[in-house]
Amino acid sequence: MELRDYLRILHKSWILIAACTLLGVATAAAYSILVTPKYEATTKMYVSVQTRDAAATGELVQGSSFASKAVLSYVDVVDSPRVLDQVIQDLDLDTTAASLANAIEATSPTNTVLLQVTVTDSDPTTAADIANSVSDNFQAVVVDDLEAPVGGGTSLVKIETIQPAIAPEGPASPNVPLNIALGLLVGLAVGVGIAVLRNVLDNRLHSSHDIALVTDKPILGGISIDPDTKKRPLVVHADPRNPRSEAFRSLRTNLQFLNVEEGPRSFVVTSSVPGEGKSTTICNLAIALAETGARVALVDGDLRLPKIADYMGLEGGIGLTDVLIGRAELDHVLQRWGRGQMFVLPSGRIPPNPSELLGSKSMARLLETLGQDFDYVLIDTPPLLLVTDAAVVSRLTGGAILVAASGRTKRNELSAAVRALEHIGSRLLGVVVTMMPVKGPDSYGYGQYGYGVTHPDAAEEIAAHAVSEDFARRRV
Repeated sequence: MELRDYLRILHKSWILIAACTLLGVATAAAYSILVTPKYEATTKMYVSVQTRDAAATGELVQGSSFASKAVLSYVDVVDSPRVLDQVIQDLDLDTTAASLANAIEATSPTNTVLLQVTVTDSDPTTAADIANSVSDNFQAVVVDDLEAPVGGGTSLVKIETIQPAIAPEGPASPNVPLNIALGLLVGLAVGVGIAVLRNVLDNRLHSSHDIALVTDKPILGGISIDPDTKKRPLVVHADPRNPRSEAFRSLRTNLQFLNVEEGPRSFVVTSSVPGEGKSTTICNLAIALAETGARVALVDGDLRLPKIADYMGLEGGIGLTDVLIGRAELDHVLQRWGRGQMFVLPSGRIPPNPSELLGSKSMARLLETLGQDFDYVLIDTPPLLLVTDAAVVSRLTGGAILVAASGRTKRNELSAAVRALEHIGSRLLGVVVTMMPVKGPDSYGYGQYGYGVTHPDAAEEIAAHAVSEDFARRRV
């Protein structure tokens, strides 16, 4: 993925990332509040080896060397049962030497004769008392027992407390600022990781980059999602100033840039799978084309689940199938719609052999006749991945226009539809993206489609100019 893809992921999943970050901070804060505070008290001791008053320099060096080596062994003596049992007895502690040893840490800085003992406890005063008691009893065990001369007398090893332990004013743990910072970083990392993983596993189409991975054909138009589509599918007619109406007019304008010199101005509109909005797209496109004064023929070539007649409010009992089998004349079944030069040819009765009818010579002659009488012929066909109807009809027209739903159509579905057209030698003219989100990063994935203009003529001019630039760039 490129940098812009990561930025799009961050933009798209910022709520998830923010939620994970806040959850991490809340978890760290809750832990800091619920965990029992621990206090640390530290005492320091100095270890030395005494010599005679008139000792030579060599003896002094040997004494210091012995002390620096011996202090390393003394570290393990500090938390031994021999020392801690006496500490427990002196302070009357309700614990064992093994448990108390876990709260004691003895260290010695490198190349020194210093011994540092740190005690951790939930009570600051108890921590200081234990540290001082450990220091006193440790000195007694080492000086009076472990390092006592064999024949009696004073031990040459001397241990002095140079820093007694005092009760700490504040807890050593939990470190609230550090915990919250760690919680924030962990939550942020988890949120970003989930967002990236979700994007990697999501194979649906969201942006123009996703479509470019499947086909190099241009994006002819982008239609935003509308929850009221089922109530008013013909938005160009019902609400001409609606942003979606302007999007269909942009699609109309871009359709005029297609190279139609190589064939008729007849187009198959299809999709990969059902539910991508191909029928509403072709109806609104036909109305938008008729607005310009062009003669438009809208043919319902979906002989399996026809919808054009219902959307257009026409009688669909007689139509295309009747013309193909010779039961009716074309002029008798074409129904005029609206005030312009738009005519609709419903599907008619659903036949048992749709593919054979649509690929017949009668269908070819019908499309040739319509191409001579109309400026544009638009044929609605079933989804490509379900049946071969669309692929069969596309060979008899100027090409096919694929409809893909943003956030719904999968890349492998669009890829399979493109291959289905290529295998039979059909011409794919471009892709129309439907159900685009109005807000969010995916709404800018097709950045040329903006809805900031309220005047319909200005909106169409700006959108058409942007679409045309992208269309021309991708064709080059």
